[in-house]
Amino acid sequence: MTSIHINNEHSVDFSSQPSVTEGHHASRSDHPEIAPGEIAIGVVIGRASEYFDFFVYAIASVLVFPSVFFPLEPRLEGTLYAFTIFSFAFLARPFGTVIFMAIQRYFGREVKLTLALFILGLSTAGIAFLPTFEHLGFASIILLSLLRIGQGIALGGSWDGLPSLLALNAPANKRGWYAMMGQLGAPVGFIVAASLFAYSLANLTSDEFLDWGWRYPFYVAFAINVVALFARLRLVSTPEYARLLDERELEPTNAFEMSRSQGRNLIIGALAALASYALFHLVTVFPLSWITLYSLRSPSDFLHVEIIGAALMALGVIASGWIADRVGRRTTLGACALLIAILSAFVPMLMNGGEFGQNVFILLGFSLLGLSYGQAAGAVTANFPAKYRYTGAALTSDLSWLVGAGFAPLVALGLSAHFGLAYVSFYLLSGAACSMAALSLNRALEIRD
Repeated sequence: MTSIHINNEHSVDFSSQPSVTEGHHASRSDHPEIAPGEIAIGVVIGRASEYFDFFVYAIASVLVFPSVFFPLEPRLEGTLYAFTIFSFAFLARPFGTVIFMAIQRYFGREVKLTLALFILGLSTAGIAFLPTFEHLGFASIILLSLLRIGQGIALGGSWDGLPSLLALNAPANKRGWYAMMGQLGAPVGFIVAASLFAYSLANLTSDEFLDWGWRYPFYVAFAINVVALFARLRLVSTPEYARLLDERELEPTNAFEMSRSQGRNLIIGALAALASYALFHLVTVFPLSWITLYSLRSPSDFLHVEIIGAALMALGVIASGWIADRVGRRTTLGACALLIAILSAFVPMLMNGGEFGQNVFILLGFSLLGLSYGQAAGAVTANFPAKYRYTGAALTSDLSWLVGAGFAPLVALGLSAHFGLAYVSFYLLSGAACSMAALSLNRALEIRD
């Protein structure tokens, strides 16, 4: 019988197993070996493009959309409406995953990714050319909402299995290191997106920026997504990658069947990194909206501080890989959740502490986010049996974003504006508590099983 080794992270190590389809395929020695570093390149390309698109829309939701799509509303209400539409992509993403998993089962991986590319490109380019409320009235808001939903469906459909393939093929003592590589896309995407907006704000008049300047980052996002998705399509459609994906059983399964049999793992997986996902928007999008509404600070100057914070986040992501390989990924996540809980207590003091306090919050928050988010991807997806790993990893990611981050800017701004910043502390603290509880429950279930 084939032996299965359970490592200290309780993940299944298939690296020494023969192919489950060995009787029907040539042996692995007959094919070119694909190194984990090569898989990592595909992961980084895909994730960086997604995060860039993500942050372009997020920043525009603060600096642009309240003025051009909700000009009749007070600035606070306009921003809250923009954040509501912002959340639509996170609601749509799991549906996109389910729909496109079915498409892949019937038509193949290449058709699935090509269709996802088309929808994502159409949705992003559509926002770049979208008429404003002044020209189209309420219909412009409807179109913005539909295009945002289209982005979410396409992002769900763009799951290519490369992160799971990387996790399965990484050396046992370097899984934390390879896990963090895809997460580097977040700070890289933020730095590029924030830099484009900061440059436009600094070099254009307010009228020029709101008239046409804000559209340029969406043009760039469209181009980057097309190039990145074609690069990923070229990778996963090669015989070597197709063989490796098949050998690892990284094929879609029926989402409803998987939810019935693996519902516990889905919930634990979505909650395990909740602290990271909640902090994600509370140091990127929310502070920018708070500063824009309640401070005299220049949004361009504040974006520069956040860019520095994102650079620290990149260092934190890299450090998380080194730390996780020495103390374990779940231990790393649990310790970071505790630190996030401690940071939550200081949110009101720092955000109300003038420029110095705000800068400290941004720099500390981004640094901690890097350490935590670096290991947030798939921390407990090893719990899924091989049959369900492909679909389970995709849906776990979708649910983590939805539960932890999808409504974070809306909730945090709404609570702080109406009840005070102390409620943002409670919100962040609840995310940290859920993460620690899920990680503890996962450990207890593993011991019991």
